[in-house]
Amino acid sequence: MKQPLTGILPVAPTPFFDDGQVDEDGMKNVLDCMIDQGVDAICLLANYSEQFVLSDDERARLMRVSLEHVAGRKPIIVTISHFSTAIATQRAKAAEALGADMVMMMPPYHGVGLVPGPDGIYEHFQAVSDAISIPIMVQDAPLSGVSLPVDLLVKMAREIENVSYFKIEVPFAADKLAALIEAGGEHMVGPFDGEEAVTLLADLDAGATGTMTSGLQPEKIRSIVTDFHAGDHDAALAQWKVCLPLINHENRQCGLKACKTVFKEGGVIKSDYVRHPLKPMSQRTKDRLLQLSKELDLIALRWGK
Repeated sequence: MKQPLTGILPVAPTPFFDDGQVDEDGMKNVLDCMIDQGVDAICLLANYSEQFVLSDDERARLMRVSLEHVAGRKPIIVTISHFSTAIATQRAKAAEALGADMVMMMPPYHGVGLVPGPDGIYEHFQAVSDAISIPIMVQDAPLSGVSLPVDLLVKMAREIENVSYFKIEVPFAADKLAALIEAGGEHMVGPFDGEEAVTLLADLDAGATGTMTSGLQPEKIRSIVTDFHAGDHDAALAQWKVCLPLINHENRQCGLKACKTVFKEGGVIKSDYVRHPLKPMSQRTKDRLLQLSKELDLIALRWGK
């Protein structure tokens, strides 16, 4: 990439048919819809893509289908998280070979007692960086249960060539972003937030350059980022107030099912199926989700109609 990524880089959901099989044509529709939403980049195979229920073969097929279909229209970030350093490295190399612009990865984790120390985490990212020539986004998420203190992240940014982007979605994200930016300086190329942008305005105040949300409403959230960076903080705040009810409902009540439900409602995909052990969304939660989405006239609700 010639210019650092900024703005909104949402996660693409993985569509399944009602029988649980991967819907490759639906995946293409998802990507086209997200491009029509005005995204700045797209992230594949992340946690909100249900990466944890995909086989290795399905991951490989979805990555190939997606990169070939987007064909350079938008930068693509491929999530490669794995406890095994060797497998994470293999995934990174495969993503770069197919044309990915960036990879995203969490630290190695697999429950209490198997979390490596700081040296092991550093070496994990170092090995991946040594194997590729594209940027790495470090995902600092509560899901991992792994502590990534500011001094470790700054050390990685300073010393590991391709570590330059950071997705911070832990509690008190704004304070951590501010500390990272202050300590890391020019090495913090892309400090981003996540968590469906539920703390976006505070994170922008702290210096975040963008956000990684779901694909639910990027066309609405993007202007919060662009207006803020253009210096129009009043407009950013006003749009934040518009988006926040739906952001909150997605983050606190729906999770990854929200985007799939709206995409199905709008004809982007045929099914909002989630693989077991995940369960379908309750009708009560779905009704509120669709009400809030319709009030915002989301692109995804009318994309396939």
